[in-house]
Parts: sequence; structure tokens; C-alpha cells
Amino acid sequence: MEGLQLKKYAELLVRSGGNVQPGQLVVIGCAVDDAYFARIVQECAYDAGAKEVVMNWIDPASTRTRYLRAEDSVFDEFPQWRVDWYKHHDDRGAVYLHIDSSDPDYLAGVDSDRLRRFSKVSSIATKEHSALTMSNALRWSVCAIPSPAWAKKVFPDIPEAEAMEKLWAAIFKCARADGADAIADWQVHSGNFSERLDYLNKMNFDTLRITTGLGTDLTLGLVKNHIWAGGGDVGKDGVPFYPNIPTEELFTMPDRMRADGRVVASMPLSRQGNLIEGFEMTFKDGLVVSYKAEKNEQTLADIFTMDEGAKRLGEVALVADSSPIGKMGILFYNTLFDENASSHLALGKAYPNNMENGTEMTVEERVAAGCNDSFTHVDFMFGTPDMKVVGIAADGTETVFFENGDFI
Repeated sequence: MEGLQLKKYAELLVRSGGNVQPGQLVVIGCAVDDAYFARIVQECAYDAGAKEVVMNWIDPASTRTRYLRAEDSVFDEFPQWRVDWYKHHDDRGAVYLHIDSSDPDYLAGVDSDRLRRFSKVSSIATKEHSALTMSNALRWSVCAIPSPAWAKKVFPDIPEAEAMEKLWAAIFKCARADGADAIADWQVHSGNFSERLDYLNKMNFDTLRITTGLGTDLTLGLVKNHIWAGGGDVGKDGVPFYPNIPTEELFTMPDRMRADGRVVASMPLSRQGNLIEGFEMTFKDGLVVSYKAEKNEQTLADIFTMDEGAKRLGEVALVADSSPIGKMGILFYNTLFDENASSHLALGKAYPNNMENGTEMTVEERVAAGCNDSFTHVDFMFGTPDMKVVGIAADGTETVFFENGDFI
């Protein structure tokens, strides 16, 4: 991959994604195998005026070895030094940039109980850090670059080098980073969200009724004074940023107690190195009351054991089937991309900024108003080319605003 194109992509992450400001601390999370790109991002962050750039290296291979060979008791503990590490950087107003290149299968075959237990203790230990990012008190952004294992998963029938080039090209296209000026293209892209967002927020629907040809038939209540968001976001410091590169979704907050019906997934879900396939779930009064999967059902079940909130919904997002990512017809095995190819729901924690004054409320006040709280947030895709959404007002008036997989 050409150095100039890599630098443009890195600048997009730094200047649009996290929107690094002069004098700001930056934390870059990246796998050790991808250090070459992290160093480019580091240089771009300093060019943007960063005070210091801290590298947070991870190693998926050694993580897998730990799950396979460490003593069982270590998966019930989370190191206090790591909690302190996050707090040290959070207290200094860090911008968190994450570079994802993970092999979708890197944890395949690992004891699911170990994965579940450590996921729970780590989520509990880092809940304050998560609350800061989900409420936009700290800016953050995530992008992706290819790894050989991921590229071969997406394109298994071609040589590795060719698969890498093909995945690079797909990522650049999805991220709208294949033009002459990616940052300017993202400003235009963000502006294109405005009309639909204005419409949805003006309509202020009480309920959505969602149906697909796969069998989804869901009646989903929205919290009172919900806010639809999409494209960019604004931190509590007033600085705009883009949490996800790419992004095509418009999303808001469901009422944690008002989901009834069946949801059938339209894409597999890559979760903790396992691919959950052919799955569905049924909701009653907001709670998952039954579920099944054709493959890795236990991995799906483990999501629900996190806490009570993991059995309820925290996000509903609409994505036009005509989005650039959807048109590609590629299964990326990566939620960052697949969620922007299809409408989706999320089990678990809701984003407080999807509710009027939500970031100013206590957790208890938000929950009382219908906001879901949990230690997890898991997106899964259910959108189809024939999906239909009917918005229902508080007075019962019905409006079809999304049909045949797209906004009307």
C-alpha cells in the first residue's frame, strides 16, 4: 500500500475521527503487528499539535495463548494497574484512537466460560472509562486496516497478497478515503445526514414497527424525548468528532421495557473469535425470552449472562440498503463494517446522548426514563433489502418512512 494513501487515511482518523486538538493527549490502541500504521497515526497526531501520543499495544496471538494456558482463576480478576492506567489518561482528557485489524477467528476454540467471565470482570472494572466515552465526555474514534488472516477470511479463494490489496481497497471505499481529499469528503458525508435526522427528530415517533422477509416482526417503543443521531458527534467540550470510520447509520434509543416480537439476524455476528450464525431472538416487554442459533448458540447465550441489561436493547440503527458498504455485498466479519451495511440493533448499554439531557442524568434517572444500562453493548444486523419501518406517533398515527430497505 502506498505511503501517501496510508498517510491520508491516518490523517482522517486523527483530524476528523478523533479531531485531535493542540496540546491534547492522544492514546493509540493497536496490535503489535500493525505498528507500521500506528506510527504514521502517531506522526499525524503530533502534526495536529498533540502534547503526547501514548501507544497502547495489544497482541491477539498472546491473548489467545493466555486464554488457552493460564490458570483458570486469572479470568475472574482484572488488574488494578490497568484500571489506574485508564483513569490516568481519562483525567487528562485523552483522545482514544483505535486501529482494528483482528482475525475474526483468533479466539475460536477458546473456552467460552473463560471468555464470558473475563469479559464481565473487565467490563465492570472499566465501567467509569466506558461511561466517559459513551457520554462523549472523551472523544474517541476507531478505524480498521487489513491483516492477512482477516483478508483471507473475507476473500478465501484468492492468494493472500491479492486478498490484502482487495481488502485495503474495500476499506478505503467504505471509509470514503479513496478520493483526493478524504477530510473534505467526510464533511460532505456528514452534511448528508442532516435532512433525515431533522425529519426523524421532528416526527418524534413513539413506536417503530419493523418487518423483514426473513421473519423479523418487531414492535419497538422509543424513549420519550429520544434523539436520533448519525454521522459525526460532538464532545462535551464542543469539539466535533466521528466515533466510527466508516459510518452510515442513523440511531436512537429504544425504551428498555417496550420491545415485543421476533428479530431474525440477517448477517452472522463475530463475537469473541466465534461466528454466531443463523440466529434469532424473541422479545416480550423489552426482555429476550427465547433465542436460538444454528452455529455457536452458546456464544450467543453468553451475551445474555453479562447482566440483566444484556437481555434488553440499547440501540436501534437504520442503514439504507443502498449505502456504499451495502452495495459491495461483502461480509466483512467485522462489526465496524457490517453494521454500516445493514440496519441493526444493540443488546446492552444505551448511549446517553440519544436522550434529551441524558448525559446530565444519573444512571438511575436514565433507567427510570427507559434507558437501558449494562456492562456490554453488542451490535447485530437484521436489515434486509425488503425491510419496512412504520413510525407510530403517540396519537396512533402511522407513517411509513422506510421501505424496500431504504428511506422513502
